[in-house]
Amino acid sequence: MFDINGGELLIIVVLAVLLIGPERLPGYAAQLASLVKRGKRLLQDTKARVDTELGPEFKDVDWSKLDPRQYDPRRIVREALMDDDDETPSPARAAAPAAAAGGAAGSAGTASPAEPRVTAPAPFDDEAT
Repeated sequence: MFDINGGELLIIVVLAVLLIGPERLPGYAAQLASLVKRGKRLLQDTKARVDTELGPEFKDVDWSKLDPRQYDPRRIVREALMDDDDETPSPARAAAPAAAAGGAAGSAGTASPAEPRVTAPAPFDDEAT
């Protein structure tokens, strides 16, 4: 957030000791500690109030899944394309095993009754598109 490394933090602390002075530094440190404690308490109270306002049905919600920074369009498209629908197989997937079995059956000279024979190409209506 602030992009401060260890060396820069040490310089800030030394400057604070020199500018504020050793007499007033413990008072400012105590004020900073009380500010941090109040902020932490405020966040805990706010979280508790939100939980009570939303009710018990929202306790099981994984809010990290709703973070917009986690959405990657490439991953979403990849998952959608790789998703296999078992209810409606595509014609290319259905034709591949039939073609492989048909080639083996054609060499034997007999076709199994489960394999449909395609003698003509499928009709195409150029006015429908």
